[in-house]
Amino acid sequence: MYNSIYPPEQDSFLMSNFLRKNIPLMIKQNFNMKVLEIGAGSGINLNAFLDSGVNKKNIFSCDVNSEAVEYCRNLGFNCVKSNLFEKIFKNKKFDLIIFNPPYLPEDVLEPEDSKVTTTGGLKGNEIIIEFLKQATDFLVDNGKIFLITSSLSERVDFEKLGYKFKLVGEKKLFFEKLFLWELEDFIEVT
Repeated sequence: MYNSIYPPEQDSFLMSNFLRKNIPLMIKQNFNMKVLEIGAGSGINLNAFLDSGVNKKNIFSCDVNSEAVEYCRNLGFNCVKSNLFEKIFKNKKFDLIIFNPPYLPEDVLEPEDSKVTTTGGLKGNEIIIEFLKQATDFLVDNGKIFLITSSLSERVDFEKLGYKFKLVGEKKLFFEKLFLWELEDFIEVT
């Protein structure tokens, strides 16, 4: 693997295990589902989609890291270099969008080269909030988002951003708890 690609860790496995269990059920309802992963990294979740029955031509991805993009393309996946949705076509809509974001609060002692894969902003949730503000433009009606957050970052107010949400998975680690959320049914914010 390339040196600068985020290697699969506990958060990656939380997401991929969930996908492998639940995507086959989702495919029964929508055989032609289109999926997008923001931050494809090592491709672990792209492979989970493929192994779970999603048609490869319906799997799309992006990453800010050029090496991750190249690696996922070498695996045969459609992957573009993009900061969140910046290079995703506005007219493209997805049934499911997943994101295992950088979610930790900024640590001034952390090396700059690793911050891009771990740091979600000063509070740890700024990238997640920006992702959620943009994501609704790319979801079909009744589309879903699966998203990882951490107990170490400031909690995101999903309702304030217009999302219904439920916790669908969690993983307790020595120093933090990881949460896997299902978000859907964008509601108008008043």
